[in-house]
Amino acid sequence: MMNHPKRSVRSRLATATAIGAAAIMALTSCGGSGGQEAAQQEFTGEYTGPPVELSYWNGFTGGDGPFMKKMVKEFNAEHENITVKSNTMQWADFYQRLPAAVTAGEGPDVGVMHLDQLATNAARNVIVPVDDLAESLELTADDFSEEVWNAGVYKDARYGIPLDVHSLAMYYNTEHFKKAGIKEAPTDAESFEAALKKLEAAGYETPFWMPAKWPSHLMNLSLLWQNGGDPYNGDEAKATFDSEAGVKALEWQRSMVEKGYSPGDVAIDSQYVAFKNGKTSITWDGIWQINDLKASGLPFEAAPVPTIGSEDAVWANSHNFFLPRQASPDADKTNAAKVFIAWMSENSDEWAGAGMIPARESVRTSGVLDGTFQQPIAERIDTMRFLPAIPGIGAVQAETLEVAVGNAVLGKEEPKNALTEAAKKASTLMEENEAQFGN
Repeated sequence: MMNHPKRSVRSRLATATAIGAAAIMALTSCGGSGGQEAAQQEFTGEYTGPPVELSYWNGFTGGDGPFMKKMVKEFNAEHENITVKSNTMQWADFYQRLPAAVTAGEGPDVGVMHLDQLATNAARNVIVPVDDLAESLELTADDFSEEVWNAGVYKDARYGIPLDVHSLAMYYNTEHFKKAGIKEAPTDAESFEAALKKLEAAGYETPFWMPAKWPSHLMNLSLLWQNGGDPYNGDEAKATFDSEAGVKALEWQRSMVEKGYSPGDVAIDSQYVAFKNGKTSITWDGIWQINDLKASGLPFEAAPVPTIGSEDAVWANSHNFFLPRQASPDADKTNAAKVFIAWMSENSDEWAGAGMIPARESVRTSGVLDGTFQQPIAERIDTMRFLPAIPGIGAVQAETLEVAVGNAVLGKEEPKNALTEAAKKASTLMEENEAQFGN
């Protein structure tokens, strides 16, 4: 199984979160920001202080790793008084180690994490606000999609500066499409099923495998949003993925099995491996798979996920730069870290090579995406949806929604029943988290 930004964390994230809870609680008990703000100096956009070495933590261990290494190397070459040392680890290890390291005063000087982890780490005082950085660089929603920019805010403070967005995409085998007489990528429910029928008629018996696990719950979220629903209500600490929109989404997923387009029991990653090997015609997966598919030699194209419901929407996530809380704040290192974040954001055109979509519109429209596989997905950036800034939501989802989707896809439970029970459990967990996180 290949190692990429999401697969390495999905199966162990809940465990990692639980293991790190004790360390995070220690941070919470410290209360306010203490000397953190007191040690900060006004950020001018430049660093002219003495030479400093910054520890930079990230989880880019897959095909995106070489691109991040190149960016760090270029930054170091341009800044004589700042040396960035990368500490790269699996994402699951990253989320487990970070709170413990910050508690012990051994955390990094700067780091990058997934957008859906910001609220949890902010609530536990693992990371600190970066509003001053955004303000000094004059970064606003005008240079980002509104969804990804707003998603970095928790309790009226900004905790992340987006590097990219990465969403689900539809990949299709161009040779299969040609043989089946399909000239264009399907864009809605009608054209998608018409394509599946043509592929069946052309001899591809199960052209679209529906997984029971990853990334099936991401498909479900996409379809739920397409049907006009929302998975969670943070204000009321309530899961709402069992709404009519969520049920319709899961019923459609199960229908892919019932209509014979997919085998009945698709193991984790099997749908991607089958597509990569030319055994299936279409798959929905993250854009982080682009470089792996290119290297495989498979004849394929990428397109936005079809709008099966009534609204254009697709699940997405984002890598965000952050500043961790420091036991002994160093103003020079803090300002040097801000220079690093600013430079990485401004030079994120390099990151497009990793198959990602730069978060900044000024970078996206510079021509860096022209001719890339992710270009048609990037053109739909305003349709990308992100999980709300609710502490602990990742672990809650792993224990509830992911399980319900898997059981329904496998035919073990009816979609409505599976989602109803999962939503009850999720709401209970969200209420517990609300008390635990001190909201």
